[in-house]
Amino acid sequence: MRLWGKYGAAGLLLVYPENESFHVLMQHRASWTSQGDTWALPGGARDLGETPEQTAAREAYEETGVRSEDYNIVETRVTAGPFEADPQRPELAGGWTYSTVLALAEEKLSLLPNEESYELRWVEAGDVEKLKLMPAFAQAWPELFTWIASRI
Repeated sequence: MRLWGKYGAAGLLLVYPENESFHVLMQHRASWTSQGDTWALPGGARDLGETPEQTAAREAYEETGVRSEDYNIVETRVTAGPFEADPQRPELAGGWTYSTVLALAEEKLSLLPNEESYELRWVEAGDVEKLKLMPAFAQAWPELFTWIASRI
């Protein structure tokens, strides 16, 4: 697996509860991006000094147009890593992590994709696994689903 971001990475797990279920904001990543032509959360590399929440908010705004004031952060978890240092990639120190920031929206927010996205979509939770998911997200989804269900 190729890791991006010297200081780790973070993504926004933005959820819109509806009736007895919920929808998740998903990004169909452009083919030129890391693990492109797959679906995952909006997110990306952390900048020096950024918290996971700041990274997730910045990346989500850049990739979807969703503003941080349009949702409420519920909780943040490290959902991948920490990984050991890679001697082939000295720019990545040991301890690299991916953090997922769970947030709730009160409505299905309007979305504005940038060049990193083929499409943005609110996906009903039961349909997420029907998409061609980024492998790391596919592996994490069952745990993320349980986490969401326990917090909304």
